[in-house]
Amino acid sequence: MGAFVISKRFDDHYKFVFTSRKGKTIFTSTPFELKMDCEAAIDLVKNNVENYTFVKSRAANGKYFFKMMLADLLVATSRKYTTPLLLQKGIDEFILAATKSDVLDFSVNEFVFSD
Repeated sequence: MGAFVISKRFDDHYKFVFTSRKGKTIFTSTPFELKMDCEAAIDLVKNNVENYTFVKSRAANGKYFFKMMLADLLVATSRKYTTPLLLQKGIDEFILAATKSDVLDFSVNEFVFSD
């Protein structure tokens, strides 16, 4: 089962990534100004997986990636894959695991282990 991981970017915006059960990033969301918008987007993705389209593309270096779209709105961009088969496996893993995935919040910059 994968996980949605919320984190804070260097520009103080929030983003989420979807990671596979092995911990590899499948895709990264577009930035959000507010954390609650990021959380709402995750809920929308989890509850409406069937409404998203995956636009497959090829980068200049020859690697493959996809853009996750809701109508004409870009929601997320995937990592780069070496083959079309691995690209499709990434999409399939997301579709199967999204509704059951946990949400992990690493946006608070507090260390778990203090000095």
